Amino acid sequence: MSRKRSTRRWLMVLLGLIIIIALVMLLIRACTRETPPEPQPPPRTRPTAQSADCPDVEVVVIPGTWESRADDDPYQPHANPRSLMLRVSSALQQRFPANRARVYTIPYMAQFRNPTNLADHQADYDVSRRQGYARTAGHITALNKRCPITTFLVMGFSQGAVIAGDVASIIGNGRGIIDPDDQDLVVGVGLIADGRRVEGQQNNIGPNPPGQGAEVALGPILANRFPGISMNGKRAGGFGTLRDRVQGICAPGDLICDSPTITNPLRAIGQLAGAINNPVHAMYATPRYWEDNGATATQWMFAYAVRTIDAAPHPKHF
Repeated sequence: MSRKRSTRRWLMVLLGLIIIIALVMLLIRACTRETPPEPQPPPRTRPTAQSADCPDVEVVVIPGTWESRADDDPYQPHANPRSLMLRVSSALQQRFPANRARVYTIPYMAQFRNPTNLADHQADYDVSRRQGYARTAGHITALNKRCPITTFLVMGFSQGAVIAGDVASIIGNGRGIIDPDDQDLVVGVGLIADGRRVEGQQNNIGPNPPGQGAEVALGPILANRFPGISMNGKRAGGFGTLRDRVQGICAPGDLICDSPTITNPLRAIGQLAGAINNPVHAMYATPRYWEDNGATATQWMFAYAVRTIDAAPHPKHF
């Protein structure tokens, strides 16, 4: 009897050990099991048709310094009849019906106060640029929500080129304005005299000077020295996925986009304010300082816009 009891006791101990080992193994497996991935939302489907009042292409034009006004008419701008971008936008309005390519010129204050001149009572550059950016981004966001398959062509000159480039950078790097899935809706970007120009971040058209944008060249020098004139330097991430769709024009010697290294901050800000009026910066509508196969900058930009619009999709309407 005692041998049977001893055998039974050992069997019970062995069974208990087996159960404990099994429980430990289950516990280890439970602790080391990978957390299942969170379910991903289904891919957003783009509609195949949109309202009849939506244009196929929205051409967003941003004038340069002193070429716009905050209360200007975005469809028939008249703040400055000599605005450089009018040479492009007016020609596009004559070339295309509005349902194919509608031109919307951003109305903003477009000013630049020289802080070294106490008699200058214009708005600060930062204030002007922020308004221009907010109105451009807001217009694109609102239209994209209402007309989800309209494509965009964005163009600007000088301060307007800085704003247009900033908008393209935000979109191309997926940081806002429109959904990252809609980056393909930006079919083109045209920048004339971009103050944040960096070699290699866009397609440089025609003469390609070695300098960089004034905001890049002066950024480290003027940082926090002059309130109201923030030199923002290079755009983080460049133009992202839009890089190959960005066309940049800069005339050699234009200090706004072809700025040499400057070491004297006080002199630099005076030069920057004066550069807006210098002969090179003011003559992109002539072949004197920039031309490409005989075409002026505005002629080249018009031809580029026509090619881009012709190649853009023709969405259905209801």
